[in-house]
Amino acid sequence: FYALPQAPQQYKQMLMVAGVEKYFQIARCFRDEDLRADRQPEFSQIDIEASFISQDDIIGMIEGMLSSMFSQARGVEVPTPFERLTWKDAMDRYGSDKPERRIGMEMVDLTEDLKDCEFRVFSGTVANGGVVKAINAKGFADISTGQIDKLTKLAQEAGAKGLAYIQARDTDRKTWRSPFVKRMTDSEVEALRSKLNIEPGDLILFAADSWEPACDVLGRIRLEVASLKELLKGNEELDFLWVTEFPLLAYDEEEGRHVAVHHPFTRPLKEDEEKLRNGELDGLRAQAYDVVLNGYELGGGSIRIHEADLQSSMFTALGISEEEAAEEFEHILDAFKYGAPPHGGIALGLDRVVMLACKENSIREVIAFPKNNKGAELMTSSPGTATPIALRDLRIKSTYVEKPKEE
Repeated sequence: FYALPQAPQQYKQMLMVAGVEKYFQIARCFRDEDLRADRQPEFSQIDIEASFISQDDIIGMIEGMLSSMFSQARGVEVPTPFERLTWKDAMDRYGSDKPERRIGMEMVDLTEDLKDCEFRVFSGTVANGGVVKAINAKGFADISTGQIDKLTKLAQEAGAKGLAYIQARDTDRKTWRSPFVKRMTDSEVEALRSKLNIEPGDLILFAADSWEPACDVLGRIRLEVASLKELLKGNEELDFLWVTEFPLLAYDEEEGRHVAVHHPFTRPLKEDEEKLRNGELDGLRAQAYDVVLNGYELGGGSIRIHEADLQSSMFTALGISEEEAAEEFEHILDAFKYGAPPHGGIALGLDRVVMLACKENSIREVIAFPKNNKGAELMTSSPGTATPIALRDLRIKSTYVEKPKEE
């Protein structure tokens, strides 16, 4: 048995160390993630790596390529440069690291305004160091009970205990439909009116939790509201942007250690390098960047670590011992010791780029013989059951015993 490659990351970095200054390939890669309309179990990526290159160099190159591709495919001008948002800003405003900005509904922070609210879900969260955020779904106060239930279920699946909301059917707060608005003071209500621009017919949706979970929950709700209201029906605008300064590390509660948000060869921001060397792991930011179009990640990349000592510090931060690092990554650590050029790269999902250039909603529409969401190719009914002879040739023995069918 062997694992299928998700990306040729270490190989292309070794090429940079070997003096191959620029690398380009349309690489075939495989996924271990759930399948959706914009994902297949295998995919092609436009893979790029280069030495003596900066983040701005890569961004400028990709902007030129995408602008040319989409201008020709769509017959419209695609202006550059694309707008840039930091990961923190994208999460804070849109609840996603690949924000769909065409639908509006930016999230508003109400933490200070509701910290003393009698509704304990809000004030209790703030007292415990959390935040309260909200969005205004303009003109959606007539939402049905079934739709509210659907949004509540979505919030719960994302980790929330429920979904707080206000249906502002008129200017008078007494007409507002909400399980908690009666517990709010006039000043708190006025803060909501002012910050959220509440008008008759609006629906206000809230999230109260620690910062990142609150952003994530409300970001999902925001997209679902857009779907329910069909806000993007007939919208052919191309909203390109870059998301930068991703977290370098995230803490995995199950494993009890930090894990790399992108991969362990991603370089921290220059001002965070010394913190990584000193083992100060909270809040480290990466020289990583994703290019996003209309809520889809087209591709992502980073500037890489090219020094053996900094790479060792990264492995230590990830809980990888010197022995494990030497066993698994000896080739790249040894190569760095001989002197490696500064380098970085990016990979774009070719199938997804083509899907969006062709105005399709599913990646299956631009792939010959695509797989369905169960990973099956329906024309030939594959994958199928392996025959005993095929298993014998592969030296694989099956212990599965088929249960007799009930009559």
